[in-house]
Amino acid sequence: MVPYAGYCHTFSLMNKNKAKTGVLLVNLGTPDSTATGDVRKYLREFLMDGRVIDIPAIPRWLLVHLIIAPFRAPKSAHEYTKLWTERGSPLLFHTVDLKEKLVQKLDPNLYQVEMAMRYQSPSIAEGLEKLNKANVKKIIVISLFPQYASATNGSVVDKVMEIARTWQIIPNITFVNNFVEHPLFLEAWAELGREMLEKESYDAYLFSYHGLPERQIRKGSVDGYCQLSDKCCAQYTKKNQFCYRSQCFLTTRLIVEKLGLPTDKVVTCFQSRLGKDPWIQPYTEDMIKQLAAKGAKKVLVFSPAFVADCLETTVEVGQEYKEQFEELGGERWDLVPSLNSRDTWVDCVKDLVEQNT
Repeated sequence: MVPYAGYCHTFSLMNKNKAKTGVLLVNLGTPDSTATGDVRKYLREFLMDGRVIDIPAIPRWLLVHLIIAPFRAPKSAHEYTKLWTERGSPLLFHTVDLKEKLVQKLDPNLYQVEMAMRYQSPSIAEGLEKLNKANVKKIIVISLFPQYASATNGSVVDKVMEIARTWQIIPNITFVNNFVEHPLFLEAWAELGREMLEKESYDAYLFSYHGLPERQIRKGSVDGYCQLSDKCCAQYTKKNQFCYRSQCFLTTRLIVEKLGLPTDKVVTCFQSRLGKDPWIQPYTEDMIKQLAAKGAKKVLVFSPAFVADCLETTVEVGQEYKEQFEELGGERWDLVPSLNSRDTWVDCVKDLVEQNT
């Protein structure tokens, strides 16, 4: 037993002296407060991203600084007050909680975990600087957006590489850009769904995802495969594996399968339109009207494009769409909460880290 104990002690010392792997969790971002000035600052940074509003820089600057930010900020600030808690923004503190739980599950001798927001604070630059100063041998960047989109995951990659390319020594950097098929991601959503289904029965099940302009989907089309229709999105292939719309429909199918929901009562749709250009369809607002017209009284709603409660889930889906449904005669509109820092979701992130170490 003594030689074995000595070996373990030596192995432990080797681990402590070994360069760590850095992990950077990146979520979307949030204003620093509900003050109009902070919301305006957030909107400017967010919407000036060329992957979010993908038009030339000068017209984008004019649109954002002279039209969207000045007029949208007061309204958005009011919306954020409906969401804010004593801990501040749910998107921020749930990401903090996720990070802290992940730290507890990973070997501290092997990993250093940091978190960041793509827009505002804590910034990606701050998170990367901490990992750089720690002389990590590798960085695993996990964009906390389940379905790949240029405006989210692609933007994170852009920002990370913009910062890292200024370093004299650049460690290996790995990006996790899509995890819609991860069994623990799906199980975490299924657990939440089961908890709701144990309390109530529903007439319909609505899966609402954040929308994107159709032009952004077409830009990523492989060999002209994209038709922006249920026909092409019904199959998940190597040609549409990075199509955001296709990934959303896949997410719905996989969660529905785990929950055993009747497929004829399931709808997939897209929310949060901005501007006059066509966005991917069907629109959530239209599907609400159709469900009400068909006599649906009780609807269970999932928002699997988001892993933390935020403005788009709690307020837009949970409150605004609920009001619309009830005005049309609906009786119950229940929103399944986001994954936040649920244990199964933390286990999923841990597995993503270990798979890429």
